[in-house]
Amino acid sequence: MIDVLYFAWVRERIGLPKERIETGAATVADLVAELRAREERYEAAFADLSALRVAVDQELTDFDAPLANAREVAFFPPMTGG
Repeated sequence: MIDVLYFAWVRERIGLPKERIETGAATVADLVAELRAREERYEAAFADLSALRVAVDQELTDFDAPLANAREVAFFPPMTGG
């Protein structure tokens, strides 16, 4: 089981702040593919991965990062300064 957290517009599109899911995904990209296949709201949230950032166990990483032993994955838009 892995906790998946959604922030900002990702949360708005999916309609959940977080969920716990059972996954066999080896990487973050595999997890995204599983989520996108669930239903249209996930497809909309993950349509443009270049507009998303990901953290595994609270460490910023890439979509090709492995999920072995991960407890949490968070998806959020890029942070902007100003």
